[in-house]
Amino acid sequence: MDFSALPNRLRETAPQERPQERLLAAGPAALSDAELVALLLRSGTRGLDVITLANRLLQEAGSLGGLLSWSPARFRRSKGIGAVKATQLAAVMEIARRVLSQEAIATPLLDHAESVSAYLSPFAVGLEVEKFWVLCLNRKGRLLKRVEATSGTASSTLVHPREVFREAVREGASSIICAHNHPSGDPSPSAQDIRVTRSLREAAGALDIPLLDHVILGRRGLDPAGLGFYSFRSAGHL
Repeated sequence: MDFSALPNRLRETAPQERPQERLLAAGPAALSDAELVALLLRSGTRGLDVITLANRLLQEAGSLGGLLSWSPARFRRSKGIGAVKATQLAAVMEIARRVLSQEAIATPLLDHAESVSAYLSPFAVGLEVEKFWVLCLNRKGRLLKRVEATSGTASSTLVHPREVFREAVREGASSIICAHNHPSGDPSPSAQDIRVTRSLREAAGALDIPLLDHVILGRRGLDPAGLGFYSFRSAGHL
């Protein structure tokens, strides 16, 4: 494609309407997603102004949230993004992920699958590999400790009951909830997920530490049920 033939949107924009000037005048909330990304990029490339470049990134990622999962290498595959911009953008996305995680309530009440999904979603957003969490709960169903039991490949993760219940015993948990993410966004359980849940249910009975639920995290738009998560308890399997 001949980028030199594209109009320079930034040059055609009145000075007072450019992203930096609009931010100073009206605050960051007034800017569009593309304008915010343009400020991070700071400049375009030959034949591609910064506003157009920002819009192209958002189109490729599908949304601003889609950029959260991009690695420096993925950013570099986009036209106009060099090594420096790629590392800067990846760093900003990681900061955003950590802020989302730190905003989660320290001791939430996890009494149903929706609350589990809401609590863990900031930790799972943008992940390209499966992670398996154990949520150790007190007698009132409040979180004692969140444990990342395993971190797998892009297609699977392995977990053994001893890894799941080790921390539960150590923390004196009255019960546990297990959860893991599906990077594909579809939370429908796989055959492996079903086998793991059965093993965990058996171990929970032997140790007298109830397994209240196993929740699979996905994305609402890619979930056939439209929920964004799957609950083994709600489905009648626990």
